[in-house]
Amino acid sequence: MRIGELAEQVNVSTRALRYYEEQGLLQSERTASGQRVYPQSAVDRVRLIQELYTAGLSSRLIVTLLPAIDARRIGPDLLDRLTTERANLDAKLAELQAAGRRLDLLIELATHPDAASCPSSLEQAVTTSV
Repeated sequence: MRIGELAEQVNVSTRALRYYEEQGLLQSERTASGQRVYPQSAVDRVRLIQELYTAGLSSRLIVTLLPAIDARRIGPDLLDRLTTERANLDAKLAELQAAGRRLDLLIELATHPDAASCPSSLEQAVTTSV
């Protein structure tokens, strides 16, 4: 299938597909006129790549991970990298949850002002309300 057909089937831009190729994440054949042609299996491959990006993985890590997924074996070094990525994700999640609490407090203060209980900082207000 041609690049436009693949892009339509997986709902990504042709530019994204070219980027995946540049990064070594996706392969295509070329016609005599130089047009990219993908096998049907590219649909599942692109969906997997998208899922890995959505999980927060970089293209550098994904290019290392794909052959391990294909082989159905992830070695200890790669497992360590994935564990580190998970820990980083947990840390970011904690930061986002703290930011959400601050916003909740700010909304509460804005909708129910009380000069007597105005905190000197949102951080102070978050820690005293928890």
